[in-house]
Amino acid sequence: MKLLLARHGQAYSQAEDPECGLSAQGAAEVTAVAALLRRAGVSCRRVLHSNKKRAAQTAELLIRGLELEVAGEEHDLLHANDDPQAFAWQSDAWDQDTLVVGHLPFMGRLVSHLLTGNERVNLVEFSPGSVACLEKRAAGGWHLVWMVGPDLLPPVDWAAGQLP
Repeated sequence: MKLLLARHGQAYSQAEDPECGLSAQGAAEVTAVAALLRRAGVSCRRVLHSNKKRAAQTAELLIRGLELEVAGEEHDLLHANDDPQAFAWQSDAWDQDTLVVGHLPFMGRLVSHLLTGNERVNLVEFSPGSVACLEKRAAGGWHLVWMVGPDLLPPVDWAAGQLP
């Protein structure tokens, strides 16, 4: 089973948008990452996101970009300061590839917990719109397969809506 862990895309500040939805650049970056992942053959059967507008929007862009035939599901353990152990305990029972869209510091702490058992070890940096793929080992435990983010894509004029 694969667990795709995504940080929401770049969002507007609360002064610009009280709900802190995705900025135009954030939406374009997530769309570009989704296109790259689709070309690489990435897919999943389930999509979970927090109740924050930016996470739901990121999930929807990834669903569309990956051409998934699923709907995003709101999940209550994906907020910035939630306990990664509680989420990991639930995910241990899953048997289908799942995409999870959440926030920092939770996403980084979740990766650390799944890979080392210690959420305080800083193993990965989630820039806005980045996605990490973990895979469950047959013998138990997880390993990091790959990670990609907008900063790895060719330079783009986001203001003009240009996509790579």
